[in-house]
Amino acid sequence: MAELETLTSVPIEGLEVRTLTVHGDNRGWFKENWAGAPAMRVEQNNVSFNAQRGATRGMHAEPWDKYVSVATGRVYGAWVDLREGSPTFGAKYGCEIGPDTAVFVPRGVANGFQALEDATTYIYLCNARWSPHAQYAFCSYREIDWPLEPTEVSAKDLEHPMLADASPVPPRRVLVTGANGQLGRALRPLLPHGDFVGHDEFDLTSDVSTLMSARDWTQYSAIINAAAFNDVNGAEGDGRAGAWAVNALGPAKLAQIAARYDLTLVNVSTDYVFDGTVGVHTEDEAPSPLSVYGASKAAGEAATAACPRHYLVRTSWVFGDGGNFMTTMARLAREDASPQVVSDQRGRPTWAEDLARGIVHLLDSGAEYGVYNITSGGDTASRDEIAMAVFIACGGDPSSVQPVTTAQYQEAFGPEAPRPAESTLALDKIEATGFKPTNWRAALAMYLG
Repeated sequence: MAELETLTSVPIEGLEVRTLTVHGDNRGWFKENWAGAPAMRVEQNNVSFNAQRGATRGMHAEPWDKYVSVATGRVYGAWVDLREGSPTFGAKYGCEIGPDTAVFVPRGVANGFQALEDATTYIYLCNARWSPHAQYAFCSYREIDWPLEPTEVSAKDLEHPMLADASPVPPRRVLVTGANGQLGRALRPLLPHGDFVGHDEFDLTSDVSTLMSARDWTQYSAIINAAAFNDVNGAEGDGRAGAWAVNALGPAKLAQIAARYDLTLVNVSTDYVFDGTVGVHTEDEAPSPLSVYGASKAAGEAATAACPRHYLVRTSWVFGDGGNFMTTMARLAREDASPQVVSDQRGRPTWAEDLARGIVHLLDSGAEYGVYNITSGGDTASRDEIAMAVFIACGGDPSSVQPVTTAQYQEAFGPEAPRPAESTLALDKIEATGFKPTNWRAALAMYLG
């Protein structure tokens, strides 16, 4: 690892000026220019030779990160923050760069330099390849107080606008699959720069090469996989292949994409990966699925873990914008029905808005990657108790709900896929990151109006 020190007195957020250790002797010098810090996927190594001092280049903001240094000579490096929404938008900074200095330049920060000596060689690493289709931004080199009178300025650089007229660089986007599901709909207002795609636009059953080429992944920061094959009973029969294609192979393909482009992958899983013999399920409990659906989701979890930057989010009993247990019970309450509801399956419901907020919280807070349980808060309840709460909220008679065992329910309505008896997910880990879920009873009241 290169010996380096990051300087902190930089007015542009994310810009890092690093001091390198240069080892010199009678032969010249040696340095470790970059040895993995800062972490970046290197896609291109560029070299700019500048014959005469005063040669000036900039200011160019590309949709990728740079790591700049010099091999021979010295330059004055300069930067202007052109990132849309950046807390330091418009801030400027400059410093001298010799062999003992390197600078990490975040995506969207305009970069420029001026050669301070003849025969200066400026080098920089990029985490994306140059493309004529990429979205670039520029501001004038005249924004910078250069040490020397600029010379050898290109015709294009002469035409760049002043900062006040420059176009900002939009932030990287988040791709959300399963856009039309309960979670996808709850995520929309939280991710104004998100790309929300359904099955027709982004088919997880396509081969991975097709998915790789479906997007310019360099313009994304994360993928939230809210798509799933959720027909628990259907997965036991004709839907078996579909469940595995979407729930297992789908996350595996997304993990490949995320690993290739240094993206964060958020994959949403379920309490059904457990057999329900434990009262409260923690993040480190090994999967023990009872059903085909649960097994397919557990396989998707394993695939997700292969991605270096991942959040595996387990949840349970989701209700939101769309069809779910709560809407079914609300309808039955208004119809004065007397539904039979199982009483020997216990858990904690999850308001889709809580799940969406928790996922965005993980992304925004930079929480440690890994497995997190996210549900609404509050007490554990059986399905029949939850049904009674819905009846009460809708002005119905909770005594109309008829508690039955799972065996009795199947005797009346036919066999079903096995489900865990205990589905409560521990929330200690997500709450330790500063996230506070809504009590599910309060969430239910707000949901039902």
